[in-house]
Amino acid sequence: MSSMPTAPFVDPSISYARGPAEPAILDESIGDLLRRITASAPDQLALFGTRDERRWTYARLLADSEAAARALLQRFRPGERVAIWAQNLAEWVVAEFALALAGLPIVTVNPNLGPQEAAYILRQSGAAAVIASTAYRGRDLAEAARSIQAECPDLREIVPVDEFGASIATGRSLDTPLPPVGSGDLAMIQYTSGTTGFPKGAMLHHRGLVTNGFHTADRNGARPGDTLLGVMPLFHTGGSVLAVLGAVSTAGTLALVEEFEPGHMLDAIEQYRCNTISGVPTMLVALLEHPSYGERDVSSVKVVTSGGSTVPAALVERLERDIGAPFTIVFGQTELSPVCTMTQPDDSVEDKANTLGRPMPHLEIKIVDVDGSTVPHGKAGELCARGYSVMLGYNDNPDATAETIDADGWLHTGDLCAMDERGFCTIVGRLKDMIIRGGENVYPREIEEVLFRHPAVADVAVVGLPDDKWGEVVAAFIRRADPESPTVAELREYVRAHLAAHKTPVRWFAVDAFPLTGSGKVQKFRLVEQWRSGDVSPLADSSSAG
Repeated sequence: MSSMPTAPFVDPSISYARGPAEPAILDESIGDLLRRITASAPDQLALFGTRDERRWTYARLLADSEAAARALLQRFRPGERVAIWAQNLAEWVVAEFALALAGLPIVTVNPNLGPQEAAYILRQSGAAAVIASTAYRGRDLAEAARSIQAECPDLREIVPVDEFGASIATGRSLDTPLPPVGSGDLAMIQYTSGTTGFPKGAMLHHRGLVTNGFHTADRNGARPGDTLLGVMPLFHTGGSVLAVLGAVSTAGTLALVEEFEPGHMLDAIEQYRCNTISGVPTMLVALLEHPSYGERDVSSVKVVTSGGSTVPAALVERLERDIGAPFTIVFGQTELSPVCTMTQPDDSVEDKANTLGRPMPHLEIKIVDVDGSTVPHGKAGELCARGYSVMLGYNDNPDATAETIDADGWLHTGDLCAMDERGFCTIVGRLKDMIIRGGENVYPREIEEVLFRHPAVADVAVVGLPDDKWGEVVAAFIRRADPESPTVAELREYVRAHLAAHKTPVRWFAVDAFPLTGSGKVQKFRLVEQWRSGDVSPLADSSSAG
């Protein structure tokens, strides 16, 4: 790309926008970022684990990370991949910096995965080692890794988290030089959440991760010394990038919560006077629904951020009202390191409730039709993004890479969006989520927005189910706020008051919980599987007529 003008730009006739050129791209590695911030604020508190009260200043975090990096280089060569299979432990954060300093790309593994799911990731990534938790929800992940080691030909070592911690002491006595690590080098392989099927390994580089974490924190108004609550899982970009690198890039403090639980999250907000909190919508709904929420002091919160999936307008309005802090929405995907558009705290309530914001600095966004042409303002199409944050590609999957990144460097997200004349984007749905009913396109997002506003609906997911007559029909899976209500008749009437008849669900099911990815997104293909196997219950007086 040619050099980008400083001011943001929106094409007056088509859906193309370019973010501003400030702040600058951080052309440095993850390790260099930590070194730079430590030099400016060595005594600033960088990290504490809320479970065990361990604390790291920036000086200690850098010293521990460099010592661990030297110890790792006794066993691994720069460029070898090392996986982390653990929950949000302080050691995870130290390992993130240590591996970066050693030139060892990180492979992140969701601790909720079973052994065979983890085996696929370890095998596909070619991981030489895995740093694994020994105690997660009653499971010993290090032992689970040993049980699958024979299936992973590149996997030489299994390192329990406690052993990794001990390696810091070993590394302090070593004088092994740390290798040069370039800003464009591979830093991390994150496996896509799999909302629609098998995961692919997005290869992310240092420059993209460091800059995206910084720009997101900056747009939120983060300042040195602010405390960011780290509740998003570290195996996901929401944790390892937006939380860890966002806090470090602004010389802030990361208060790390081991595992999401709304009561623990409220405890941490109160005890550590957190200024920025974030979570996917399901987390924030649970926070507001916690029985003690009304008695809690959340006055320290200066901004609430959500993303990872679509955020219903009613939830945006409720969060700003109940927490008393401005709300921002981040939007993107793992392959974009991850954020490509974002609202700002001082955007209008209407824009924060109804849009995904405008492009991030140094990124270009366009909305294209099925033939690849950029559509006029207001017309829905696929959102494409280009710029510094685009992944290197999918690990060992050139065909999927070519399908996703075109010859001009545009990454095709698969998200159906529209852009207004100001460059603000709104989401319509996912290309793969779109329901085609009798030849008409139906977008689940629109229906979910309506149903979420109904007071008896705690959460909702809309999918298409196969139908002999219509091809597909609209089905709604409802998590009820009250187990005795609502009825199908009531919900059907409510939707019909807002949407056309062909968009009204004809099949209704009650669920106690949704199948979620590790990052909190609803796995809609799992809902269809549950329906096929008869594992979901219809709501009272449900009709299957199309």
